[in-house]
Amino acid sequence: MRKSGTLRRYQSVFISFLILLGATRTPSQQEQHYLYVAMPGSDDAGEDRSVRLLVFDIDRAHRFVKRIALWPAGAGDEETVRGVAAYAGTRRLFISTTRRLAAVDLSTEKVVWQKSYEDHCCDRFAVSPDGQTIYAPAFGGPKWYVINAAAGELRTTVGAPGWARDAIYSRDGGRVYLSAWESDVLSIADTRRNAIVKTVGPFGGYLCPFTLNARGTLAFANVDGLVGFEVGDLQTGLILDSVEAQGYDKDAAEKYECPSHGIGFTPDERELWIADGVQNRLHVFDATVYPPAPLTSLELPAPPAWISFSVDGRYVYPSTGDVVDARARKIVATLEDDRRVTARSEQILEIDFADGRPIRSAQRIGAGPK
Repeated sequence: MRKSGTLRRYQSVFISFLILLGATRTPSQQEQHYLYVAMPGSDDAGEDRSVRLLVFDIDRAHRFVKRIALWPAGAGDEETVRGVAAYAGTRRLFISTTRRLAAVDLSTEKVVWQKSYEDHCCDRFAVSPDGQTIYAPAFGGPKWYVINAAAGELRTTVGAPGWARDAIYSRDGGRVYLSAWESDVLSIADTRRNAIVKTVGPFGGYLCPFTLNARGTLAFANVDGLVGFEVGDLQTGLILDSVEAQGYDKDAAEKYECPSHGIGFTPDERELWIADGVQNRLHVFDATVYPPAPLTSLELPAPPAWISFSVDGRYVYPSTGDVVDARARKIVATLEDDRRVTARSEQILEIDFADGRPIRSAQRIGAGPK
């Protein structure tokens, strides 16, 4: 009987210990969720022209945390940020400007390497799913640089028509999708051969921002002259549909270059969000049906030129510096730095940490966090 009573007491203590352990070591308490905003962007008219990263705490109402200074403002042509991405496996954030491409160590916040290619650099680039290769559009040129992500060395170039603007990798890394201004086709490159193997189009106008569905079967693209999007079949290369946003002035839209300059799926791919630079709105479409059908619209205080999402899809980040609650469809915060200046940028990225180590970052397509 004494042994049985002692055993019960030990079991009770052990269970209490497990409960206490569970209460003090939960994943939500271990993880920190930060928003990195790269400045200055092309839509930022602020006086500070230095290249920097602003960091905000998502879990604390997007409170400003710190600034990471990268390069001071230079004389002559202003340097603007054109792209940002991260790969948690190597603890690196990559940033492109009109002058350079660089890798920043997320632990030390120091620049690991920086390169220029043909005396300038790159537009919105893409990092391969394994973190080893970067496809970077040459700023103002008809080519893409294929770069070793570890050290920034140029491996080769891939030519394509138009002003190279944007790149997105497929989920398996076997292909990369490339868009260009002054081109109405989406180019598809085989990353083993580093060669264009297929095109999608022609679309109804020059290509603006685009995104892919998670299955990698369809491309959804903004095109010049349209507030809305067009859909391209990545297998056949055909254009399937053109979808207009509701209630906008078509005559006014013709005065804009890319009146819709921003498009993206929520992480669960149930909604497609579209930027409307004519009416200063975000349009939300139901992506559970095809073609996606309009759900609602949200007014913004300034023209949006890009759309990003938090990893969990709770928040939407237009380039205006506003924080939108995706479910409530309303602005809940503004990204302001330590000088009370609104952080307006297209280059916004969530990076999550555990014990000071990066563990995931937001991705542009539904391929899962990396």
